[in-house]
Amino acid sequence: MKFAETLKTKKFIITAELFPPKGINVQSLLDKAKLLRGKIDGFNVTDNQRAVMRLGSLAICRLLLDQGCEPIMQMTCRDRNRIALQSDLLSANTLGVENILILSGDHPSQGDHKEAKPVYDLDPVQLLKTARALETGVDLAGKKLDGSPQFCLGAVVNPMADPLDLQLAMVEKKIEAGAQFFQTQPIFDFKLLETFVARTRDLPAKILIGVFLLKSAQVAIFMKEKLGINISPHYIDRLSRAASPVDEGINIAAELISQLKPHVDGVHIMALGLEEHISEILDKVK
Repeated sequence: MKFAETLKTKKFIITAELFPPKGINVQSLLDKAKLLRGKIDGFNVTDNQRAVMRLGSLAICRLLLDQGCEPIMQMTCRDRNRIALQSDLLSANTLGVENILILSGDHPSQGDHKEAKPVYDLDPVQLLKTARALETGVDLAGKKLDGSPQFCLGAVVNPMADPLDLQLAMVEKKIEAGAQFFQTQPIFDFKLLETFVARTRDLPAKILIGVFLLKSAQVAIFMKEKLGINISPHYIDRLSRAASPVDEGINIAAELISQLKPHVDGVHIMALGLEEHISEILDKVK
């Protein structure tokens, strides 16, 4: 089933993130995708995540389509002006890629090419509107297209933002601009999410809550101290004491999904190079 059709159902939606390699060897990534084919609803392919140069998202999305997987192509506003963004949207649709997740993108100063100049010609709301304009058969210059694309558009949201009202206002703007689904940053405490869930329950878009596979206590501490993500000391202690931290991380992720499942539209699983363990996580979900 196409991802756009899945969004119209009451199914608990599961997506997972894949990272293109820094190079052209794609077999390992495709092997991981094959393990998940039929188990998840969409494969989210990152676009030079954290401003680190990698193989392009579009190339991986096309390869995923070839092996029967439903890709979601990330598109950041960081690296391209409006000409290139529109061209890439048309290119993606021509190659069969309909699902696009639009986000700002990390600043180049955070990546491995710190001298790179950021573009940010369009912001995510403007890019969402641009994609919808292309669907009507015209580009941003008002020129007619020879054939119109069709997209299923997504965006990102931070449920832990303070103040939350500003984040929710941005969600509404993105929905008005054409967003049909949202994915969030990793969440490790459902209690902290309850207000966000209550206030977004009636929105006309599906929200997929981020779930991260913690592979060690060190990773958890880094995310807590450096990235500002709220991770319970209880989880850090469990990872520290575990004979196999990865196995314990799998248990934690499964527990979180089990807690979220009755209350949210779905989850977006981030395994950061350990995608072969996502099936184990899903098998443990109650």
